Amino acid sequence: MSALWSLPLVLPPIIGVLLLKRAWDGPSPQRPWLILGGWSLLALALAASVPLMGAARGPAAVLAVGSTAALVLVASGVERRNARKKAARELAPEPSDRRRIAWRGWLRGLLAGPLAGVAALGCGLAVAICAPGQIQSRMVIGGLIVPFLWAGGMAWTLSDDKILRAFAVLFSVATLTLGAAFLKGAL
Repeated sequence: MSALWSLPLVLPPIIGVLLLKRAWDGPSPQRPWLILGGWSLLALALAASVPLMGAARGPAAVLAVGSTAALVLVASGVERRNARKKAARELAPEPSDRRRIAWRGWLRGLLAGPLAGVAALGCGLAVAICAPGQIQSRMVIGGLIVPFLWAGGMAWTLSDDKILRAFAVLFSVATLTLGAAFLKGAL
């Protein structure tokens, strides 16, 4: 395909990132629609990039454009402060209002460690087995994302007040990703 066919793929990730940034700025009645629109545009750009640019180059180019747009938005919000000026003293953040019960702590630890690890391994296996591209690239990417996903899953599980929500999300992610990896490997 010609490089000109890929030019329309530049706008959807940029607009999607702008919509997500606008949703992040503050609460409003339009916030769910902005989030849905932003992620939908990013998914549409990813899906459209495969037939236009190929299974390996297309998603990589769209993700690079979206990441660059997000980086520009983050950099535009940077403010310079005087290093010698003392910062206003702030109070420590309030701890969570949940009751301290021993079994909840153990359950939270089991969710954060093993279940988040299984979900992260499932994501890594799904990428290594199901993603397009060379097998070596898929294995490297799948292996490199596992520790980051595991750390993110642990941090989220330990900071979230809802144990059942954390269990439901981690169990669903583990089931879907491991199922996809095993089904793809069996077919």
